[in-house]
Amino acid sequence: MSKPIIAVVGRPNVGKSTLFNRIIGKRLSIVDDTPGVTRDRIYGDAEWLGHNLMLIDTGGIEPKTDDIILANMRAQAQLAIDMAAVIIFVTDLRSGVTAADMDIASMLQKSGKPIVLCVNKCDKVGEPPLELYEFYNLGLGEPIQVSSVHGYGTGDLLDAVLENLSEEELNANDDEDVINVAVIGKPNAGKSSLVNAVAGEQRAIVSDIAGTTRDAIDTLIENKFGKFNFIDTAGLRRKSKVEDKIEKYSVIRAEMAIDRADVCVIMIDGKEGFTEQDSKVAGLALENGKACIIAVNKWDIVEKDGRTMDSYRKKLMTDFSFMPYAPIIFISAKTGQRLDRLFELIKYVHSQNTMRISTGMLNDILADATARVQPPSDKGKRLKIYYMTQASTKPPTFVCFCNKAELFHFSYQRYLENQIRSTFGLEGTPVRFVIRERGDK
Repeated sequence: MSKPIIAVVGRPNVGKSTLFNRIIGKRLSIVDDTPGVTRDRIYGDAEWLGHNLMLIDTGGIEPKTDDIILANMRAQAQLAIDMAAVIIFVTDLRSGVTAADMDIASMLQKSGKPIVLCVNKCDKVGEPPLELYEFYNLGLGEPIQVSSVHGYGTGDLLDAVLENLSEEELNANDDEDVINVAVIGKPNAGKSSLVNAVAGEQRAIVSDIAGTTRDAIDTLIENKFGKFNFIDTAGLRRKSKVEDKIEKYSVIRAEMAIDRADVCVIMIDGKEGFTEQDSKVAGLALENGKACIIAVNKWDIVEKDGRTMDSYRKKLMTDFSFMPYAPIIFISAKTGQRLDRLFELIKYVHSQNTMRISTGMLNDILADATARVQPPSDKGKRLKIYYMTQASTKPPTFVCFCNKAELFHFSYQRYLENQIRSTFGLEGTPVRFVIRERGDK
């Protein structure tokens, strides 16, 4: 069983994201004074009194609205409520109990879930303010006064959460066998549609408005292929296009998602084809040493003849010449085409990214490679490679000990890399070399 899920809900701009960040101890949720900044559900891990919890920060609930994005946010919050073991209902001391608060309280009571009532922005320590008593009118029991900005009262809040969890929920263990998969690409390539398709539910907000996903959202999936955590990221735009402040946060968030991932699925819009932006996104994954898969989405609506896939693949191999190791798959998130094959590829490239090769086997390859193609020389001095060993995984990193590092040209590193790949595969993962002169620390 996984960690108990705690949903943080409330109307827009009551300080849910600030409270969420305070509890998990890092800035994961976007905090801004603009209502509706958090649109999707964001997950974060927290620990309290030795118990592990998973918090979900939700977009603000607007009970009555015709706005399509706000209506979607309400649906997302409802999904979080359905998944949660306990709900933290955040209200605002300064604005008092509003009609929207009354509507949300009524909606939460219908869920039948335990509710902890949090009154935020109680910034003065001491006697409870008189305004606090108004919150008893919500019919949710004793309100807990909190200042998420200063951190007051968060301990009492978490104590109340633990009191509402069963013994079984409190002793749940986190799973170590989960592969973290970041779905990355430019806006509107179908990243959220893919996450929804593999999850089998309306998980991320999907609309034709580019840039609908602003945060990186986690979706835990267990199926016949294993356990996966899909991280849907905001589409990465060109830096020049990143004008508004919230967009800037989203780019940083997508970069953080890549950093957290084991495997990156680079989504290409099949109708639009490769763009410069796709190479930028892939470059971020390469810099971070991540296993990568290039997934061409919307393949169901691409006009095809008998040679379309082959010619498309050849063009992509030229476009992505900087990562020739990345497998290419043609999918449709809408119809589910080849999604099973995508899961198989994710598992495979993850195993390649975490592969360990013994020093003995590496040095057999090195001896064979140097016998076939002599190491380079300069001014009568020839490169000697004494031995090679693997220092780490994610990505596989090899340390070569030699007599003179400056003679170890990039072209010879590429040659050695190709020799290692021809023996061990290492498909879908970059490979790194560290060159050490004898006597180097």
